[in-house]
Amino acid sequence: MLADLLSESNAADLEESWENERTATPVRAFAVRLHKTGCSLRETTTILAELGVERSHGAVWNWVHRLADSGRDPPTAKPSRVAVDKTAVKINGEWSCLYAATGTETKLILDVALFGRHGTDPAAAFLHRLDEKYDLSNTVFLVDQFGYRTALARLGLSGRTNYTERNLIEKWFHTLKMRIDRFHNSWVGSRSSAREWFEQFMHYYNRQRPHQALDGKTPIEEVQN
Repeated sequence: MLADLLSESNAADLEESWENERTATPVRAFAVRLHKTGCSLRETTTILAELGVERSHGAVWNWVHRLADSGRDPPTAKPSRVAVDKTAVKINGEWSCLYAATGTETKLILDVALFGRHGTDPAAAFLHRLDEKYDLSNTVFLVDQFGYRTALARLGLSGRTNYTERNLIEKWFHTLKMRIDRFHNSWVGSRSSAREWFEQFMHYYNRQRPHQALDGKTPIEEVQN
């Protein structure tokens, strides 16, 4: 795992994000990727120290935010078919509900949002976020029968029940939870820190993680082609 993360951390396109930093770009990228796999800031700085790089928790946190701010997913994306669903996540021993949506053709994760509960109102709030971020005029949402149809109707969006293509979002939830469970059974930290990590992981998945179904491209590369 460490070898894979190190090999991914030498991308030349990261240089512009971290100009005028005293720590080498591969080291910063490696630390960010460690954090995104589920390592806490303390665990990340401990691993760096074992590799001979002494840096503070604050430095790593700043690196994570700078990389995230260096490029956001394109607001001009026009997804034609979107799989949307929710999953339960445990934060400090208490359950919350994470909503996410993906374009079925590009595999791009369009958005994630954390709510204290599930139901029609949180589903509608999540869909409204998507509607503000993307052009959904010709989008068909692929959903199950639980609450989404009502939420879609409330917003004037189109949807249909689908249990096949929707598996894409289930697979993404599985990938995300594997990263968390590798270090913790429950997220340790505030809800805001958990929300930030989910957004960072979405950024990593979209922009840096090659996808086998896309012939080794990232979802963002597929959207831009």
